[in-house]
Amino acid sequence: MLKNRFSNRTHLVKSSETREILKVTERPEIISFAGGLPAPELFPVEALKDACNTVLNEQGAASLQYSTTEGYIPLRHAICQRMELIGINSNIENVLITSGSQQAIDLTGRLFINEGDTIICESPTYLAAINAFMSYNPKFVEVAMDDEGMVMEQLEKKLQENPNTKFIYTIPDFQNPTGRTLKLERRKRMIELATQYDVLIVEDNPYGAIRFAGDALPPVKHFDTEGRVIYISTFSKIFTPGLRLGWICADESFIEKYVAFKQTADLHTDSFAQRITAKYLELYNIDEHINKIKAVYKERCTTMLSCIKEFFPKNINYSLPEGGLFIWIELPEFVDSGELFSKCLENNVAFVPGAPFFPNGTKKNTLRLNYSNMSKEQIHKGMKIMGEVLHSELEKAFTLL
Repeated sequence: MLKNRFSNRTHLVKSSETREILKVTERPEIISFAGGLPAPELFPVEALKDACNTVLNEQGAASLQYSTTEGYIPLRHAICQRMELIGINSNIENVLITSGSQQAIDLTGRLFINEGDTIICESPTYLAAINAFMSYNPKFVEVAMDDEGMVMEQLEKKLQENPNTKFIYTIPDFQNPTGRTLKLERRKRMIELATQYDVLIVEDNPYGAIRFAGDALPPVKHFDTEGRVIYISTFSKIFTPGLRLGWICADESFIEKYVAFKQTADLHTDSFAQRITAKYLELYNIDEHINKIKAVYKERCTTMLSCIKEFFPKNINYSLPEGGLFIWIELPEFVDSGELFSKCLENNVAFVPGAPFFPNGTKKNTLRLNYSNMSKEQIHKGMKIMGEVLHSELEKAFTLL
């Protein structure tokens, strides 16, 4: 049969559960806390119209032509300038433009993972990274987290137990799915351990610019003196996700290999999108735009946290993010958030069950909430419904114990 023609790796890859949930939440009556979607009303539509027209008037045919794999040079310069502001010194030879940070993650898997290699990650971690790495058939080793991020004592133990570790995958700022932030001393310690055990670090930082509370922290790559940190970021959360622009910042020897692999995938990232973004950065102050995003997300996060206190049962734990898009909920161990999701969906409220964020399939009593995409009024209404469902399900569960 034709299905037998698939490669062996096809059984390793499955559709993203978050993406499947988003199909359901497209119904207008659904209050969705599911996807990590930026607030669409904050997209700089008028400014982008201006940037588009300027690019077409000034660069016309060149903006619509094939481009270099590495990316549009003015945009790479602008990225280097922005990274310098957060403590990463680089030049354009260290930067590759990708089709969103998701492509950067997938290329990283293609570049570094041999079958059976160990990948150490936070527990839980980003679902789409799990799915991307999964196709290369590694062994996932999870490291416990607390409110200050990955626990370094646990990380060292896992490194000792897994000498074939290829890299540590981490999201230090407002982690997806937990919203937690890796504290300063742990960032320094992670570099020390990576050096001691000679492993790479893949630092995924899509949310770092969206800090609305607490003090800014330098990236892990800021402490990198040996070129062992591969830094990945994106314009999706601070500008627009639809343009699909991300980047990799890494040692030149790595970028050379990344470029070769990217050429086999898509030749280059959308050159028109790159030029539009570069022109926007030239004509407008993106930090003013980011500040608008932060103000809205802070208000919505505060609303959601207040609703958790008001409407949810008291015997749950939840994260207190200082930025980003997510709050993580830990329910009593006997509660299956997958079943809870079905009950909430019947009441037109959606979230993401937590189990898929654990690469080895543990902890079904968790869930992720997104606060960036719904208004304060929708958050209040949806969280009240969730609270009512939670109370009802917990009461049923207690009667069965």
